[in-house]
Amino acid sequence: MRVLIVEDEVALRDSLKGKLAEAGFTVDVAADGEEGLFAALEFPLDVAIVDLGLPKVSGLEVIRRVREQRKSYPILILTARDRWQDKVEGLQAGADDYVAKPFHFEEVLARVQALLRRSGGWASPELACGAVSLDTRAQTVKVNGAPVELTTFEYRILEHLMLRAGEVISKTELTERLYDEESERDSNVIEVLVGRLRRKLDPQDSVKPIETLRGRGYRFALARSSTA
Repeated sequence: MRVLIVEDEVALRDSLKGKLAEAGFTVDVAADGEEGLFAALEFPLDVAIVDLGLPKVSGLEVIRRVREQRKSYPILILTARDRWQDKVEGLQAGADDYVAKPFHFEEVLARVQALLRRSGGWASPELACGAVSLDTRAQTVKVNGAPVELTTFEYRILEHLMLRAGEVISKTELTERLYDEESERDSNVIEVLVGRLRRKLDPQDSVKPIETLRGRGYRFALARSSTA
């Protein structure tokens, strides 16, 4: 999953970036509202974390303009303001949730994960499709109840595919979920990772959880469980 942090406080921005990266996210950052608005409109994001009190362009204006451009990914507000009116204005501008400063990182992480689940139509932290289950909190994967060991990149690819199970995801989109804007990219890595995932999830090649649609991308083909 790819997240944008728009925060002008250097220490907080760096702390959030490091901890979210450790939690398995691909992280982009912006130090002011102008830079943040550009990233929010141009980068292929899954979620954004936006401080309200930004220089150059306010956080509220960033959110409004993102929604005006029909960007639908979830937005979490960070605010040091105690007035309930500020929180209401942020939500009315198009944000999906908020966290008041100071906060514990665990709360931010839990809210981001919940927003991502809801945007994919999932009610539970556990994504279950057929024999495959993925726990977004513990970042663990099981097949028929047996744990499967995945690398960080393998997990990121599988999580993105399962969050949008049944949808076709292009190789470009998956590549963008692995690398931030400063990283060199190699689209061939996706084919390698998908191949390894298939062998780990379906060693007998009988279930075929990940389909390849030539010229279009990949699709997680197993149906969501009835309790998802």
